[in-house]
Amino acid sequence: MEWLNYHHLRYFWTVAKEGSLARAAEKLHVSQPSISEQIRELESAFGEKLFRREGRNNQLTDAGQVVFGYAEEIFALGRELMNAVKQRPGTRTLRLTVGVADSFPKLVTNEILKPVFTMPQAVHVVCREGKMEDLLAQLAAHRLDLVLSDEPAPSSTNFKVFSHALGESSVTLCAEAKLAGKLKRNFPQSLNDAPALLPAENTALRRSLETWFRTHHLKPNVVAEFEDLALMKVMAAEGRGFIAVPTVALREAVSRYHFRSLGQATACRIQFHALTAERRIAHPAVQLLTRTTPWKLC
Repeated sequence: MEWLNYHHLRYFWTVAKEGSLARAAEKLHVSQPSISEQIRELESAFGEKLFRREGRNNQLTDAGQVVFGYAEEIFALGRELMNAVKQRPGTRTLRLTVGVADSFPKLVTNEILKPVFTMPQAVHVVCREGKMEDLLAQLAAHRLDLVLSDEPAPSSTNFKVFSHALGESSVTLCAEAKLAGKLKRNFPQSLNDAPALLPAENTALRRSLETWFRTHHLKPNVVAEFEDLALMKVMAAEGRGFIAVPTVALREAVSRYHFRSLGQATACRIQFHALTAERRIAHPAVQLLTRTTPWKLC
């Protein structure tokens, strides 16, 4: 039986990720000739060339692309194994790395993650915000344990992603006290030409709001659009316009930003999903969050 030399594979993987022998040598703290020799031995074992030179860089051959894909999975699984062993209950603090889509309401993130902090084992939570495609790439590479999103996983992903429905909430429109006093009267018709601070156009909440506006023949004056919903709330607190808040987080929004409710956007709802990748070793905090009965706020 032929055995794969994982030491050689790690050298190859590092060169492929860094793009050059020089950068790989610096990262691995070894000489370039040593790396070259290790890769030649790996190529000899496979009977295939794994790199081709293009200028000063090393580009993967077709065979190299295949080997690199397997190497990514092998070393990701190795990291998962190390994390699982180090995070045995009762031995160390459990680390949970969560990706949060930039369109996902941060006050809802707080509500969803609350059960994690009640676990018997101490938990260290790391939250990373970003674009969905970037977060899914990190999820595939096992750098994230789960991703919170307001939509299910797209079908176009090139790896297996599981979507866990965490629940849904109605949407309440609210504003700073002085503006709310004007808009609450004759709601929702009062929203016509009223200053609005809305989520970016590519978000599920924005699409749902636009449908609700059309249904009620409303045309608010959109003065600003946001990918960062936290910034949207800060500007709304200064009276720059009304905003939409998931009803499940309304109490927290009123407490923090002193908003006042105008009324609910009937039939306008926002969903919450946890996206996970296939794992051979289950993360206990992820299990806790994804097996919780989905909640629904009317």
